[in-house]
Amino acid sequence: MRSDYIRIYKSVHTWTGILTGLALFIAFYAGALTVFKEPLARWVSPPAPAALAVSLADSQVLIERTLAAHPAATKGFQLNLELAEHQPARMSWHEREEGQDDHDALAGRHYTATLSTNGSARIEEAQPSQLAEFIDILHRVVGLPFDNDPARWFMGIVASLYALALFSGVIVLLPSLVKDFFALRAGKNLKRMWLDAHNIVGIVSLPFHIVMAITAVVFAYHDGIYALQNRLIHSGNLAGAFVGSPTAKPAPRDPASMLPPPELLARASALAPDFMPSSLQYVNLGSPRAMVRVWGTTPASLAPRALGGFVALDPFSGKVLNSDFMPGKQNGANLTISSFFALHMATFGGMPVRWMYFLLGLAGAWLFYSGNLLWIESRRKKAQQSGSIPEQRRDTRWLAAGTVGVCFGCISGISLTIAAGKWLNGHVADLNAWHWYVYYAIFFASLAWAFLRGPGRAAVELLWLTALCTFAIPLTSLLAWLSPALGMWAHTSTLGVDLTALAGGFMLLWAARATARRVRSGPADSVWSAPCAAKA
Repeated sequence: MRSDYIRIYKSVHTWTGILTGLALFIAFYAGALTVFKEPLARWVSPPAPAALAVSLADSQVLIERTLAAHPAATKGFQLNLELAEHQPARMSWHEREEGQDDHDALAGRHYTATLSTNGSARIEEAQPSQLAEFIDILHRVVGLPFDNDPARWFMGIVASLYALALFSGVIVLLPSLVKDFFALRAGKNLKRMWLDAHNIVGIVSLPFHIVMAITAVVFAYHDGIYALQNRLIHSGNLAGAFVGSPTAKPAPRDPASMLPPPELLARASALAPDFMPSSLQYVNLGSPRAMVRVWGTTPASLAPRALGGFVALDPFSGKVLNSDFMPGKQNGANLTISSFFALHMATFGGMPVRWMYFLLGLAGAWLFYSGNLLWIESRRKKAQQSGSIPEQRRDTRWLAAGTVGVCFGCISGISLTIAAGKWLNGHVADLNAWHWYVYYAIFFASLAWAFLRGPGRAAVELLWLTALCTFAIPLTSLLAWLSPALGMWAHTSTLGVDLTALAGGFMLLWAARATARRVRSGPADSVWSAPCAAKA
């Protein structure tokens, strides 16, 4: 390929990376953590009171008495088959207020139901920690403090530019791909070593990044895509898979006439013996469109959602209403749509694939961070033989400060808001609002500090902060175990969260020490040196 074409593609790759790199860092770092949403949700959730435990055999009685006492629950509720810290009640639901965004996972009021000692339904409003959902929102809207359609559309634009950066980057590397594929030239030329590492990580993880870019665009504009799918594939009946289809004669609406949950589970198992159900979602019990979705997974099949897939049944007759979204039972068209979700959310292949996505997500975040550093270093004005240190360009100093502020502020904010989930539980009125307050307070403070101190000094100081905030996660669990009087808890089932945070803290400590050496002994004409940092 002609050299002038290579220069054009290199310019496209550079500028699309500069425009989207910081947003993508947040998306990839938060996205890596959301691969393990359930362990995070369990880590931050207190132990469930024994009073909430209702056996599956008694669940039909629980449903009948709860609906009689609280008719609004007929619109929809969930029956959890496996109780855990983040799902302590057998029966739960949430109610949205008029006009709330259907895509806003944090909207609405949450309720749980259990049986009192006298057999009556005891309904309580709950405030479960939605820490994992908050981190997922950061991932979905690239760090913007709004979870709405415009934020998701902006994410779609970022993902489109991201795809363009991938394409142009591959074109730039093609002429030297075979020769330089695994060439990591370590030595005094740190810029060359970082460039080699950047290229290696980018090429090795290219399939993963292609999947992320395409699926992110799909998610950003999924409402329009669903409308097109409804017209071309489902002949206008897509909603029937989710809310059921009206019958010619309305089925009886007395909850006592519904099939008990064990019978509904048996109907689902008969359809697919290897299907492993996790919950029952009852919808519209007070209308002719009543249905129950049996959610679960099949080990050998991909799942269209993080929750798995579902088969829709009539709760009164047990008739199968729809199996288009059941793992292992999807037709070609639905399997294609489901694959977009599964490939993005790692809902296939079990734990090995989740860990692979987690590491690839962290590597992707580093890829965008290193891309900015390479651009900044390439713009450095080097000292002339006269020995005078040239003034570095203002845009490079600002981008350097913004890079360390955004990237390290994101890591510190997420780590500290995770730890705060245990410290603040029971001490604040709205814990989920405090997850937002803690994250954005640390994030914007880090950004301001980076511009105040300059990129060199701030990089070291903020890396120390990220390490301390990350260490706060296992330290919180340790203190909860050593001193129960603090009112916190430590689940042995979520030890993996603490160990992962511990390992991450040590890696950040290593990065802080290495960066400090660079600031002290690196070239004086670099924006990362202490003298130059003071001018930023």
